[in-house]
Amino acid sequence: MSDLECREFVERVTAFLDGTLSAEAEQDFVDHLALCDGCERYLDQIRQTSQALHDLPGEGLPGDARSALLNAFRSGRS
Repeated sequence: MSDLECREFVERVTAFLDGTLSAEAEQDFVDHLALCDGCERYLDQIRQTSQALHDLPGEGLPGDARSALLNAFRSGRS
């Protein structure tokens, strides 16, 4: 497994999906993803959740709820 631990992987998911990781950090992320089924499932769950929120009808989540959810994803806390 790469030097990236699962905890660090989870902390970087949002940055990975936003495309804001450095080239080296992104490669570590992808290397870890290739070897860790649990993190692969976690990334898939985050992608599905993000897509479901994006697909909400109308205006989607109210601004405050959207901000709180994004902050929770970024901080790794619920």
